[in-house]
Amino acid sequence: MSTNGWIDEQLESAIEFRNGKSSPERTEKGENPVYGGNGIIGYTSEFNCDSETIIVGRVGAYCGSLYFNKGKCWVTDNAIIGKVKNHCDGKFLFYLLKKLDLNNYRSGSSQPLINQSTLNSIEVKLPSDKKVQTRIAAILSTLDDKIDLNRQINTTLEAIAQGLFKEWFVEFRFPAATGEMVVSEIGPIPKGWRVGSIGELSYVQNGFAFKSNDFIDTGEIGVIKIKNINGNIVDILNTQYIEQNIVNELNNKFKVLPESLLIAMTGAEVGKIGLVPYTDQDLWLNQRVGMFIERTEYANWFLYLLLATDSYQETIRNSALGSAQPNISGSAIENIKILMPSKDIIKEYGAIVKPLFEKMLYCISENHKLSDIRDNLLPKLMNGEIEV
Repeated sequence: MSTNGWIDEQLESAIEFRNGKSSPERTEKGENPVYGGNGIIGYTSEFNCDSETIIVGRVGAYCGSLYFNKGKCWVTDNAIIGKVKNHCDGKFLFYLLKKLDLNNYRSGSSQPLINQSTLNSIEVKLPSDKKVQTRIAAILSTLDDKIDLNRQINTTLEAIAQGLFKEWFVEFRFPAATGEMVVSEIGPIPKGWRVGSIGELSYVQNGFAFKSNDFIDTGEIGVIKIKNINGNIVDILNTQYIEQNIVNELNNKFKVLPESLLIAMTGAEVGKIGLVPYTDQDLWLNQRVGMFIERTEYANWFLYLLLATDSYQETIRNSALGSAQPNISGSAIENIKILMPSKDIIKEYGAIVKPLFEKMLYCISENHKLSDIRDNLLPKLMNGEIEV
């Protein structure tokens, strides 16, 4: 059936589906990406797809996840290969499937699964003119390309900050370094440095103990919980909310500001840290999430890079009490020993990396806005509500 140049048909008319195959030997770098149900898991010189391919997570936690590859790749048996038919634009179909949210088509509870038969029978609506499909895909791709570019910029900026951190505070090639070392309880350290503690640089403010019935699913005043700390960044988009009358009774010490450094203080992911992106949103700190408050200027940039290291993540986990539900207090975090350079060096380092972190947080904030625009446009473009 055709309406205003859009046709209704089953998905099998646009995409030919087949299961992937067992993974070949993989390397960390290589010619062709290897896709599992959760995206790229390695690289190989082999391929089982050689043109536009839509990859659909087939089984388990990533059932219905979606990826798009333009050229050669290998798709494993944890995913389904979607071969785009000639009369369709592959990127358009990728966005069409994103709108459908294929996880809703899964079967099974203990081990979710999506199969080719289910995918083939899904009813879809798409432009009969491939050029219209391409124009729609181009709008959405432009937004996604900018989001991806911002992520690449952030990866580069953090690598620069980490490289400088290693040079100054691990290899001791900091400005005015004399090379003279002295004995300490943790080994040789530069003269003038000492063993100190985190609490000398910043103290840890614990969050407020909100009641379970305080939370609402929509609103304007967000609450940051442990689950919002992901990948060293605080997710400020997917929060629960509270009413204004609750905020009116809170001390401002529980208010979360952009650039704040947060840490998880309980549970399986105790010790994970995250920076708060730039936002105008009103945000508040939940219990068992700690917020570092600087005692020394620029200390939190230094602590962010220090606490992100594997050794200090392990130190925090080892300092947590309890086996079933590990917990660490703010004072225990503050008492963790660190190699303490002079505060002048920390300030000098912080002044250098501050613009890098500001750009990173700006890029994250911009990505939030771009994602919001894309997500609002997606259903309207895919329903033909917006003419292109």
